[in-house]
Amino acid sequence: MKLSLDPQAINDVLDGRWAEARRTGRSLALDPTTHDDPADDLETARAKTLTGVGMMAETGLPMTGLPPQMGGKNEHATNVAGFEETVTANPSLQIKAGVQFGLFGGAILHLGNSEQHEKWLLDSQAGRLLGSFAMTEIGHGSDVASVATTATYDPKTEEFVIDTPFRAATKEYIGNAARDASAAVVFAQLITAGVNHGVHALFVPVRDDAGDPLPGVTIEDDGYKGGLKGVDNGRLAFDSVRVARTNLLNRYGDVAADGTYSSPIESPGRRFFTMLGTLVQGRVSLDGASVVASKLALDIAVRYGLERKQFTAGDDSTETTLLDYGQHQRRLMPALASVYASAFAHEKLLTSFEEVFSGADDSDENRAVLETRAAAFKADSTWMALDVIQECREACGGAGFMAENRLVGLRADLDVYATFEGDNTVLLQLVAKRLLGDYAKEFAHLDVGGAARYIGTQAAEHTLYRTGLANAGRAISDALTPNLGERRIRSGRLQRTLLETRLDVMVSDVAQALRPATKMSADKAADLFNTHQHELIEMARAYVELEKWKALDEKMREQTDADQAKVFRRLRDTYGLSLIEKHMAWHLMYGRLPMSRARQLNETLGRLCAKLTANALDLVDAFGYGHEHRRATISTGIEAQRQAEAADYYRRARAKQDYPVDEKQLRKAAKQKAKAAAK
Repeated sequence: MKLSLDPQAINDVLDGRWAEARRTGRSLALDPTTHDDPADDLETARAKTLTGVGMMAETGLPMTGLPPQMGGKNEHATNVAGFEETVTANPSLQIKAGVQFGLFGGAILHLGNSEQHEKWLLDSQAGRLLGSFAMTEIGHGSDVASVATTATYDPKTEEFVIDTPFRAATKEYIGNAARDASAAVVFAQLITAGVNHGVHALFVPVRDDAGDPLPGVTIEDDGYKGGLKGVDNGRLAFDSVRVARTNLLNRYGDVAADGTYSSPIESPGRRFFTMLGTLVQGRVSLDGASVVASKLALDIAVRYGLERKQFTAGDDSTETTLLDYGQHQRRLMPALASVYASAFAHEKLLTSFEEVFSGADDSDENRAVLETRAAAFKADSTWMALDVIQECREACGGAGFMAENRLVGLRADLDVYATFEGDNTVLLQLVAKRLLGDYAKEFAHLDVGGAARYIGTQAAEHTLYRTGLANAGRAISDALTPNLGERRIRSGRLQRTLLETRLDVMVSDVAQALRPATKMSADKAADLFNTHQHELIEMARAYVELEKWKALDEKMREQTDADQAKVFRRLRDTYGLSLIEKHMAWHLMYGRLPMSRARQLNETLGRLCAKLTANALDLVDAFGYGHEHRRATISTGIEAQRQAEAADYYRRARAKQDYPVDEKQLRKAAKQKAKAAAK
């Protein structure tokens, strides 16, 4: 059952195109200075994390995304791939480095002009100019378009006046703000000549050389949070803070000396989304960092599960290893398959990111794909990480709850990833809207006859589903979808068809339900949208599940080594069938899967998990992490030593004449003696 695998060969596939950058990023974990320590106080944790940011700058990775004339390589994904691996050192380092190089530096790079690049960008990417990304406000989190901070232009002095008009407009949760930032990229409503031109970004100094707040700038410390102790989150407020006109990051909107506003993008809405679209890097990196954290948790839990023993089964003296239990396998192996699928999907996301920002393919279509995938993958992977880490914690019992074994710390630090860079639920609504937009475009290109046939087919299928005409032996979909004629539940074609069809039907259903909104007043249309909000979210989740399955399926087909291809297929099937099992009610309700096949799922998944367990150590070894990355006592082999010591003790003890006799054995012997005497 166990396959002959080379973990390094699998690692080469997992690390992919940006393997060198990944290995550079995770090398920071080799220096104990970067490690988080639960015993550290706030100041110590923050100081260590800042040191790690400097070490990150020294690797040169933050410079790789700059244009060649500034000493860079125009390789944007290289930087992202490298610093998302710093989760292995400390999630606080990954976030603080992301704020510094990805958000603060990235905003200057993507929203600023060449002069601004020369003035601020090199210093930011070298870690000499520490900055913040001041977008979120107390009163407006994901609703960036409604931020209340204002930047009002004064033509007399050629300056912008930055103001926080009320408490809820205070910039909140701002990384680097409480302790280290000397400047911030501030997002504010740009007002000039009595006209509000919407949200724009400005470079605003916030501290002097001594580290004290500049006049008009109020800085508050957020203090202790639920995790990420090493990130100095804080609040920023502004009272008539003046900055030069040239501090406006003006790639998409500029103000002349006399106050005249101009922009290469006429539509205010399109301008706003274009500006935010250039900052998609944060979502991309959170997707990848969540995969890294999930790998770490599984690496720890699998190693412990292969050594820890609990309860006797076959005999009274030999205890059973945790990963020999079927339920333990069902807890960890689907999680392992999900992480592999997410890792390969993230590689595709990085490829799109590189194409768009390097200019290799900056088409509107590719940018839309990038933004949709980034939002979808970030939401799904951050939730996945929380589920995987929690499952791993529980699978390690009380040992998993000890801080020294890393899992509770990872869970606490990753908790807020579901909120960073856009609340996950809000992001999935964005994904859903774009799916509906694509649906509308496809529908618009059908001719009249084609549209009639399409609608007719949909209506016919829904009639069949809702009248329950599918019998137990043969689903309606067998007639409508040839791929479902496959006998084996592990069929890749069957899995793909079920996942694709579920998404197609969900998009169609929601589109039909929302169609009346086009003829409604704004308030009634909003009510209708709100009524179907849950379906929109579920539709978006169906999309990302399909995309991740396809990524794993594609990677499986690329393998040339027979055993490596086989283990990838096992991973794909475990992931795919777990998704189908998760949404079993939907597939049965819509007649997409007959009962006879549905009953095969549990048994098939059990066999797959057992097969994956045989190579579980190979599959976590392939993550490429050593003890310096895991830093969990229970993953060092100490449990195997304890088990061996215990077994040796009992072996020697049982050989002694004075070894206590078990009461149960005495009772059993007495019953046998009495039974023999009765005969």
